[in-house]
Amino acid sequence: MQTTQGMPAELLPQAQAALKWINETQAQTFELTGLVDYEQALAGNADQPFEFGLVLCDGEICAREQVRFQPVAGGYEFSLAEQAQRDIPCLLDPPEGARQAWLAGELQKHEFVVLLFYRGLW
Repeated sequence: MQTTQGMPAELLPQAQAALKWINETQAQTFELTGLVDYEQALAGNADQPFEFGLVLCDGEICAREQVRFQPVAGGYEFSLAEQAQRDIPCLLDPPEGARQAWLAGELQKHEFVVLLFYRGLW
């Protein structure tokens, strides 16, 4: 599992709870690998709703989920926040196996294929 070093300690309990909620509702086994756009959550009132992005990975598949946190007695309620359409989709890799089939098809058409992987745009 990735270390939570570098993530704000004040938001880790909320982020871990949101991770558990996402894994349970989506039947996934994501691990928390980063937080995105969390500055307003740190600066805001703890009794008010807030949101920030979770960078989640499961093996080679990584995704960014924008989660809304609603404070309730004894914890939080979670929901996925509405996001504007992005040029780069939140899913950072194709579904497992899709790349292998695509690559096999391309190698039948060409002598070689150059693959470039860039993961910096979450």
